[in-house]
Amino acid sequence: MAGKPPTEDPVQDAPRVEQPHHAAAGLPAVGHSLRIAQQQMGVRRTALTLLRVNQKNGFDCPGCAWPEPGKRHTAEFCENGAKAVAEEATLRRVTPSFFAEHPVADLATRSGYWLGQQGRLTHPMYLPEGASAYEPVTWERAFGIIAEELDALTSPDEAVFYTSGRTSNEAAFLYQLFAREFGTNNLPDCSNMCHESSGSALTETIGVGKGSVSLEDLHRSDLIIVAGQNPGTNHPRMLSALEEAKNNGAKIISINPLPEAGLERFKNPQTPKGLAKGAALTDLFLQIRLGGDQALFRLLNKLILRTEGAVDEEFIREHTHGYEEFATAAAEADWDATLAATGLDRSAIEEALRMVLASRRTVVCWAMGLTQHKHSVPTIREVVNFLLLRGNIGRPGAGVCPVRGHSNVQGDRTMGVFERPAPAFLDALEKEFAFTAPREHGYDVVRAIRALRDGDAKVFFAMGGNFVSASPDTDVTEAAMRRAGLTVHVSTKLNRSHAVTGARALILPTLGRTERDLQSGGPQFVTVEDSMGMVHASRGRLEPAGPELLSEPAIVARLAQRVLGDSTSTPWQEFEKDYGTIRDRIARVIPGFEDFNERVSRPEGFALPHAPRDERRFPTATGKANFTAAPVEHPELPEGRLLLQTLRSHDQYNTTIYGLDDRYRGIKNGRRVVLVNADDARGLGLSDGQYVDLVSEWKDGVERRAPGFRLVHYPTARGCAAAYYPETNVLVPLDATADTSNTPASKSVVVRLEPAPAPA
Repeated sequence: MAGKPPTEDPVQDAPRVEQPHHAAAGLPAVGHSLRIAQQQMGVRRTALTLLRVNQKNGFDCPGCAWPEPGKRHTAEFCENGAKAVAEEATLRRVTPSFFAEHPVADLATRSGYWLGQQGRLTHPMYLPEGASAYEPVTWERAFGIIAEELDALTSPDEAVFYTSGRTSNEAAFLYQLFAREFGTNNLPDCSNMCHESSGSALTETIGVGKGSVSLEDLHRSDLIIVAGQNPGTNHPRMLSALEEAKNNGAKIISINPLPEAGLERFKNPQTPKGLAKGAALTDLFLQIRLGGDQALFRLLNKLILRTEGAVDEEFIREHTHGYEEFATAAAEADWDATLAATGLDRSAIEEALRMVLASRRTVVCWAMGLTQHKHSVPTIREVVNFLLLRGNIGRPGAGVCPVRGHSNVQGDRTMGVFERPAPAFLDALEKEFAFTAPREHGYDVVRAIRALRDGDAKVFFAMGGNFVSASPDTDVTEAAMRRAGLTVHVSTKLNRSHAVTGARALILPTLGRTERDLQSGGPQFVTVEDSMGMVHASRGRLEPAGPELLSEPAIVARLAQRVLGDSTSTPWQEFEKDYGTIRDRIARVIPGFEDFNERVSRPEGFALPHAPRDERRFPTATGKANFTAAPVEHPELPEGRLLLQTLRSHDQYNTTIYGLDDRYRGIKNGRRVVLVNADDARGLGLSDGQYVDLVSEWKDGVERRAPGFRLVHYPTARGCAAAYYPETNVLVPLDATADTSNTPASKSVVVRLEPAPAPA
């Protein structure tokens, strides 16, 4: 029997604190997964649904983008994957009567956790201008409202079309096609806020903005470096891959300001040995100061260059460009400056060097801890330098591994959801669909918020996601959204963005991954691309949450027909009827998808081509892999201040809050906590359990405040602190972004802690 949603928000400002854990998964993870799943779905539905997650004839987990192994376990899901499935397949429903009982002003006072716990949206809902509550609306009227607002714009560029990573390949392709037929490249997506720095750096250096390794490469590696990533919470199935690599003889170096339980020990719930004892994963933990990664890799590169026989000279001569300039810059790396930037001991770096030199096949994995700093792009370029020096790109068991955080976020970009499309892509789109595509670059996330703030954008359409909570500078973002004439959200569940609206607003409910998609052409499936470039099918089996739900491809197809009218020759009705016809067009537009329908019918799917990995061919401007020589940067820390990183709790996926615990870090029943090294806290005259306000300081002189956080003594790197987002997004200014990629710099926020009264 499924549990009922909470009627009141639980207390969130009195967290309990225990000792951090030193192992991840095991029986507690199994128990927690099943408890949450049964609360949302009931016992029978839990069993039927979880056994189909990530199976060859099942549906792709709506959580992270970690790839599936060839041989799959019956329970091919992790704790947080089970939570993601339970949230989507829940038996709880948000019907029109709910909105009648909860005006927008009431929804705006609710926590993200409470909103998400209410259940699945069942009907299209409309907030007329001046109204206090959403009311039900027909699909025909909803599309008419959007068409009215879009037709009234003076330029197509006054519309913004955002998407989150969960959108399927088919829906993403139709979405970008509609936007471009409408006349704009304003296609920001969640990549702008997470791995844009990876794409920028990799495109410049190796010619492909994606990772170069497969799951088999990870298993075959001699050394895996995991930098700025917490797999135990954010990509738990990665722990199984690391365990297999360890069993095959690999060593693992973890580089992170926080010790993470999953990287210390993994208790694999799929094996008796794993449940009983688990496997120690990390061989060397480098507890680095926030933002010091570029300095660390630059020094390692200098030391490699100085070691006789360590450089792969043949690879460098045949496949790279810019080596001499890079080597000159690397020679200037200084031990004292590096130790100051990283907070590491010399002996730890020397041990890392020994492990690097002993490895012939090295993989470097990273996530947001590397991508969300001002100097993130040069940091990732330095990682590429590090791998190029020893020929570790295009070699089996070696390469770059940016770990994407959301299912199909990589596929969205492959399908053309990008504000700066390549001319070749637009050429192919024009040839296939016989229209003139816009060529001027559009808005990314940060520029879209500025455009809304300044009145340059008037319609905001979101295909999935929780834009308001995911974006930086919360007060500025919310004010910008309220300036829009119309905000539209295609959603499965309630979130904060539904309570921060333009003059008019629509909520359009859609099918989830778990649900059966039956169109007039028969049962349909969609496809996704995982973090390692594998494309496979996803087939939902559950009855939809309500008869009014439309699939994402159907929503885009019907909207396009209503907005574009006689000006389009694209067969939108045919696309809605049969998704195979969409895949046929994708096959003719996007390289690597030839014979798409036939190849995706294979249970294991297929791998997209990757020239550096497959051929050691680098499609860059120079025709070779590019060494780079950027100046070394790291955040400066004024006296009496700390460097704050925003992060997830364990009961969280992106902005979706599953619960109020962070089990591995020992935090219970609360989210407003700030983790601070005990010595730093004492030096600031603050004590464990004291309440503080977090105040961020920026060069623009404008301070931003997040009030009422419980200080928790925690073994972070000295000078560093950590707190959960989205509560701390308010501290990150809209203009504080990474150079080149424009990604919000959420991992190196200079803050001071001001004593505050404890909550009543």
